[in-house]
Amino acid sequence: MATAEFGQAVRRWRDRVSPESAGLPAGGQRRAAGLRREELALLAGISVDYVTRLEQGRASHPSAQVVAALARALRLSDTERSHLFRLAGLAPPGPETVPGHLTPSVQRMLDRLTGTPVAVYDAAWTLLVANAAYAALMGDVSGLRGHQRNGVWRNFLGPGSRVRHTPDERRAFEAALVADLRAAADRYPADPGLGRLVGELRSGSARFAELWDSGAVGHHRAARKTIDHPQTGALTLDCDVLTVAGSDLRIMVYTAEPGTPDAERLALLTVLGTQTLVG
Repeated sequence: MATAEFGQAVRRWRDRVSPESAGLPAGGQRRAAGLRREELALLAGISVDYVTRLEQGRASHPSAQVVAALARALRLSDTERSHLFRLAGLAPPGPETVPGHLTPSVQRMLDRLTGTPVAVYDAAWTLLVANAAYAALMGDVSGLRGHQRNGVWRNFLGPGSRVRHTPDERRAFEAALVADLRAAADRYPADPGLGRLVGELRSGSARFAELWDSGAVGHHRAARKTIDHPQTGALTLDCDVLTVAGSDLRIMVYTAEPGTPDAERLALLTVLGTQTLVG
């Protein structure tokens, strides 16, 4: 059970995070020293009312997912993150669970790539954070909850993405997703959330179950992808997936060849989409 100290710690750490450092516009007069409750709620993907109740000590059982999201939004260090989990009455994530903490170095890199679509996923392809440029390209992700944030779930049981695939590309992509998830399950066999995800996918998708049971192999590699965007039309971009050593984080980056029509369209939708998201 979370103590009153939990709410005090969230408020204290919220005050030290500036909106600019979190990729948000400062905008006019501000009473808050750092992030407003509304801004923390947006960054963590929870309701403003819930943030208020947590800070006032009126919500005493935050889930591990909520605490992890707050730690990311508040840019806590590993030590601070563990402390927040203990204040919530929870055991800090250990080596047997899928890592989901953004290191300060990864966060600094995201801060410097504001004009480039970037998203960070964990080893099970659950979206941890995406910048405004990524949301402008691939669609707003702030409202996604639970398994909706998982790329494997979205491709087998959900709406998929804006990426265009030929039938052969689709088959190879699905095999790579399943192989990645299997590798994550082998590395983190005690992670309960990962076990539930695999169970839901196996029961809900015959295609996933077929690939999982057959021991499908594959891996992600750098590729050129065509994204069907509702405003700019098709864009063909380079997609690179970088792995952070020691944390199993995957950083997905979309870029365009300079001087091409795709680069012009990407720059345009990034500006327009960012304005829409923060306006």
